[in-house]
Amino acid sequence: MAEHPEHAAIPSVNEAPQDFWEPEPGAVADDTTAAADPACAADELDDTTASGVWSRLLSGNRRFAGDKATNAGRDAAARKALVDGQQPTAIVLSCSDSRVVPELLFDSPLGDLFTVRTAGEMVDDAVLRTIEFAIDGLHPKLLVVLAHQHCAAIEACRHDVDELLAKTAKETGKDPADVIDDLDEILDGSKDPMLRFVGTAVWQAKIADLDSADDCEQVAVAHTIEYLVTHSEIIRDALARERMMIVGARYRLDTGLVETLSF
Repeated sequence: MAEHPEHAAIPSVNEAPQDFWEPEPGAVADDTTAAADPACAADELDDTTASGVWSRLLSGNRRFAGDKATNAGRDAAARKALVDGQQPTAIVLSCSDSRVVPELLFDSPLGDLFTVRTAGEMVDDAVLRTIEFAIDGLHPKLLVVLAHQHCAAIEACRHDVDELLAKTAKETGKDPADVIDDLDEILDGSKDPMLRFVGTAVWQAKIADLDSADDCEQVAVAHTIEYLVTHSEIIRDALARERMMIVGARYRLDTGLVETLSF
């Protein structure tokens, strides 16, 4: 089996990912307190801390899901105020799906989110360098890896991994259960970048006996965070210096709500 960092942990819903950050004393660490209340006073959400930024984003998401979005900070005056520069409070790595638009989901103003969108939150060198550019040059407090319900990219990779598993079992004359542990070597060698990256997350879910679409979407977030931290010294340094926090999350199309994941 090819060498990998420790396999991505299986996330659970509604707690923040403590492995990657320590919340500031008194800060909101999950979505069950101030951030869960759309009417939460603005002065309770402290943008000087990563936890405060995440709480504000979750509060905006509750407004969006409750059909109470303010859409503030998107007028001509806001646009003109950003002509000479930007100072986003968060980076959001999310899917390219047209139904998943971070600025809308979090009811955020112009200039608040530095968004990077790829199918299935796939990361390659260009995506990694884009995120590093934002961290180095713009100093956001937060990096959010945002998956979503009914992700077509992950569903396609689930199908491809199943086909690859069946093909490998047939070629080797072995039972699929006996070849799945070595499937990562084949995925590593794939010329399809989507299969290499997202397919590996699907494989990680499979070897943990988690095979539903929901499971794969959540494991994909853990895999992406693991990859970002493993492959970027800039990200590791920002975390070590407590200049930035990483959060894993998943957007539910059916409710409009963003779930915070823990690993």
